[in-house]
Amino acid sequence: MGVLIIAEAGVNHNGSLELAKEMAKVAKECGADVVKYQTAVPELVISRHAQKAEYQKEQTGQEETQLEMVRRIHFGFAEHKELKEYCDSIGIQYLSAAFDLPSVEFLESLNLPYFKIPSGEITNLPYLEAIGKTGKPVILSTGMSTLPEIEDALSVLEENGSGEVVVLHCNTQYPTPYKDANLLAMLELQEQFGVPVGLSDHTPGWECDVAATALGAVVIEKHFTLDKNMPGPDHKASLEPQELKAMIQAVRNTELAMGTGHKAVSDSEAENKPVARKSIVAACPIRAGEVFTAENLTTKRPGTGISPMRWYEVIGQVAKRDFEPDEAIEL
Repeated sequence: MGVLIIAEAGVNHNGSLELAKEMAKVAKECGADVVKYQTAVPELVISRHAQKAEYQKEQTGQEETQLEMVRRIHFGFAEHKELKEYCDSIGIQYLSAAFDLPSVEFLESLNLPYFKIPSGEITNLPYLEAIGKTGKPVILSTGMSTLPEIEDALSVLEENGSGEVVVLHCNTQYPTPYKDANLLAMLELQEQFGVPVGLSDHTPGWECDVAATALGAVVIEKHFTLDKNMPGPDHKASLEPQELKAMIQAVRNTELAMGTGHKAVSDSEAENKPVARKSIVAACPIRAGEVFTAENLTTKRPGTGISPMRWYEVIGQVAKRDFEPDEAIEL
């Protein structure tokens, strides 16, 4: 299995089940392995006093509260069950991030292969315990987190019996400025915790996803939308379908290009060796019995004769026959 690519639909369906299904279809057509949504009981996640994030205010205005916004664009469990069945029917893995305990219980009832923990829940102890007790593998996003917070979350998951954890480096700003992407932190996470790592990317383009693949990411998560101009909090920080497809192709090409790590002549370049390399040839007419010298020899393509690396072995030897200019030398 190569890099697991999660196309994050999130709440970019704007509360429309038909739009959410269309996003699953598009994610599959673009080559994603997984399409991911968000599952929550809004009243259990957000207090009526919670403010919107600044990027949410910019994209959706300030008239409604965060709770009102989330109520408007979230599905109930019945819709998520229908969405999961649709994903199964078209052959793409359904995934959703739970934001509260009933949602964890619901997603467990769908028998998903693993849980995705969003960055905001990394300090939610009862939530982490509940996910750990499922025994499922976990993908853990770490936006806004310090190393001690990540260590604590991993300890809770392990103590409660979770499966393998993949830790995703993440910056929780939508969109993330490139100067804050800090991709090399992936290597610190891997070294510090001895776990597989990946990237949950919120930068505007997909350069970071390619770079993360080269750095050893096993999971790439990226927001996408059917149209960046749609109303909603996350559309502007998401890729449109043609961009998602290009990103996935770039990740796959990078993954392929990483190779074995052993320097050797590849099959594709082997045929070019004689064309590009040189041989020792006569620089001028050489007659039988003459001594080969630096003056009557030179190096030219093709590389089908004696290698120039044997230059000093050839110098001083006697020509056994006549050689015309450019003719490959034979000993």
